Amino acid sequence: MPIITNLDVMLAKRKMSLTELSERIGITMANLSILKKGKAKAIRFSTLEAICEVLECQPGDILSFVKDEKNHEYY
Repeated sequence: MPIITNLDVMLAKRKMSLTELSERIGITMANLSILKKGKAKAIRFSTLEAICEVLECQPGDILSFVKDEKNHEYY
């Protein structure tokens, strides 16, 4: 998948646990875990906004795009 989540990196930088983030934004641990592991197929803007607000970051700090360098193709 070409969209990579860096939620674990931002949590480490902010010295915050997934549990604390879950409590502060009102999203279940299960849903945040899916996002953190890169298994999510979508994310609501309201969820992304809440994460960015609590972690004091930009959406680009949480999500990044990586293309397939071997074939020079986008997935």
